Amino acid sequence: MTTNETGGEPKPPAKDPWDLPDVSGLTVGVLGGTGPQGRGLAYRFARAGQKVIVGSRVADRARDAAGELGHGIEGADNAECARRSDVVIVAVPWDGHAKTLESLRGELAGKLVVDCVNPLGFDKKGAYALKPEEGSAAEQAAALLPESRVTAAFHHLSAVLLQDTAIEEIDTDVLVLGESRADTDLVQALAGRIPGMRGVFAGRLRNAHQVESLVANLISVNRRYKAHAGLRVTDV
Repeated sequence: MTTNETGGEPKPPAKDPWDLPDVSGLTVGVLGGTGPQGRGLAYRFARAGQKVIVGSRVADRARDAAGELGHGIEGADNAECARRSDVVIVAVPWDGHAKTLESLRGELAGKLVVDCVNPLGFDKKGAYALKPEEGSAAEQAAALLPESRVTAAFHHLSAVLLQDTAIEEIDTDVLVLGESRADTDLVQALAGRIPGMRGVFAGRLRNAHQVESLVANLISVNRRYKAHAGLRVTDV
């Protein structure tokens, strides 16, 4: 322990930022689990041994996707997916983001919600970032879900790589944002369940807009270099 300058009680040692919780027993739900990003995340978590439920507006569609993905993944409608999960990843299209979350406010109460939605527009020049009235998709989620613990993560992952069964590791960092260290630590730990992946704390939700927007730049990188680019944070 260290002693403060006024001679008071010694301060406890700073918490190791890489001392993360065990999340192996948590059930992960993926809203939008039938889309490319949702399917990819569901597959990777289940392959890593996590219990996973994919959600869709139509239960049969979710069950079909779960059967195709294998690894014990279950399918359900969005409401059941939210109710049965400890952590709920929001991977729905931006156009349906607000409506989906509004309809699930009750089911998501008390849950840890991880928003990975990127508000983007597309024109002849390519992808460009949109800025929601609330500031970001994550902040919109927090406004719509006052009884949930909202974080933001998993924005910069290639759906193609996530779904490629021949790829053993996903070589990338995941930027994690949120208001509570306990919650961001948990999401970082969840990211670390996927081989090759690491979760890195990147600030509070007010910083989510630039993280979501960066996907537009990655799309430009991928188009120019015919790649599936991700991110690595150096010196941490």
